[in-house]
Amino acid sequence: MKSLHVVASALALFLVPTLASAQTIDTLKIMVPAAPGGGWDQTGKAIEAVVKAENIAKNVQITHVPGAGGTVGLPQFVNQWKGQAGSLMVGGMVMAGAIVANKSAVKLSDVQPLARLTGEFEVIVVPANSPHKSMADLVAALKADPGKVAWAGGSAGGTDHILVGLIAEAVGVDPTKINYVAYSGGGAAQAAILGGHVAAGVSGWGEFAGQIEAGKMRALAISAGTRAPGVNVPTLKEQGVAVELFNWRGVFAPPGLKDADKNALAQAIDKMAKSAAWKAELDKKQWLGIYMPASEFTNYVAAESKAIEGILTKLGIAK
Repeated sequence: MKSLHVVASALALFLVPTLASAQTIDTLKIMVPAAPGGGWDQTGKAIEAVVKAENIAKNVQITHVPGAGGTVGLPQFVNQWKGQAGSLMVGGMVMAGAIVANKSAVKLSDVQPLARLTGEFEVIVVPANSPHKSMADLVAALKADPGKVAWAGGSAGGTDHILVGLIAEAVGVDPTKINYVAYSGGGAAQAAILGGHVAAGVSGWGEFAGQIEAGKMRALAISAGTRAPGVNVPTLKEQGVAVELFNWRGVFAPPGLKDADKNALAQAIDKMAKSAAWKAELDKKQWLGIYMPASEFTNYVAAESKAIEGILTKLGIAK
């Protein structure tokens, strides 16, 4: 209820003039439907930095509504942000999975896909003092007793959960037997890993890169198809685990926008995604720029949602 109160109290601040005739957005409002510290939060903050630097928006307000892979924030975005000019929600593959896993009544079809922005491979990590020195060690432990290998990651049904299920399936372990511990934000998952409360962790490279570089976490594998430039970590496939997974993130507009206001938002994001400042953010966070405008992104989201539902059903994550 606290999150509901925060969003409701903030709505008075969100009433801004139409964007239809504005060259620069007065206030861009971004909902991050997760706790601070994770990939969606990083995406929201990267957008904030670039739109300010490029004078695309004068002000940016970020509201966090964590819980259940975005399915707590999604209904609020649909119902409370409906028709509000200058409003965006960050989301992606994780939300598509969480909608299925949590049997959410509100779907991505209830919002307006605005742009696909970034792609990122996943990384499997263990604490620096872990007895698991390689992916082979972790797989051996998983095969011996799946229940004893606790994995920390994002929300149930999200990208991290899917990856653990696919790894289990690939090495001959029943995916329904995995011990997956879901966290609503990257900060909480990091604390669990560093505190030794779980055996391993899974997330996008950008979330754990700092801890890996600091020597506090050991990276065992990445989910990319080939080794990533500048990342000295072997792929899962190199280590005999036939799994490849690619996470994507984008932004969505609320329902009920006037066409002119939606077009203004789309143009603002297009300008941002093609800027040198955005390219610098991608390089800094080692994200892949996979910009896709609204016209294409709408069909992409529909296809991804259907495919993810099939994967989750196969892995026993969704019934």
